[in-house]
Amino acid sequence: MIKQARANVPKGSFIHGDVMSVEFPLSSFNGAVAFYSVFHLPREEHQELFRRIYDWLLPGGYLLCTLTRFSEEAYTEDDFFGVTMYWSNYGLEDYKEILARVGFNLLETSAIGHGYTEAHQAPHENHPLVLAQKQPTGRGTV
Repeated sequence: MIKQARANVPKGSFIHGDVMSVEFPLSSFNGAVAFYSVFHLPREEHQELFRRIYDWLLPGGYLLCTLTRFSEEAYTEDDFFGVTMYWSNYGLEDYKEILARVGFNLLETSAIGHGYTEAHQAPHENHPLVLAQKQPTGRGTV
């Protein structure tokens, strides 16, 4: 994916790393996007992930992310398009509470499909698409 991104955005900076260990200075970004990724981390880490993102955002910065509607314990799918894939997630209502606890204002929730092309013939999915904003000033309640 990084190779494709570099081809499409040659002046961009790309990092291959673990989002739970990478470091950025506080208030570094206007926005963060996490599509189809949060639910591949252990759900016990999700609040900490959102706290980290909150800290990286400038006051008033935005988070746009896909989440899940229903809570599921961790599991591994052995053949997800030819690779082993880990899943772990809370439900949307839990995520709303977590985001608020961290300090985000939830601006909008809509829905988005699975993101695969028709050629993959994957069953239809419906993921919540959440737009949240960091408090213009101050800190959340974590």
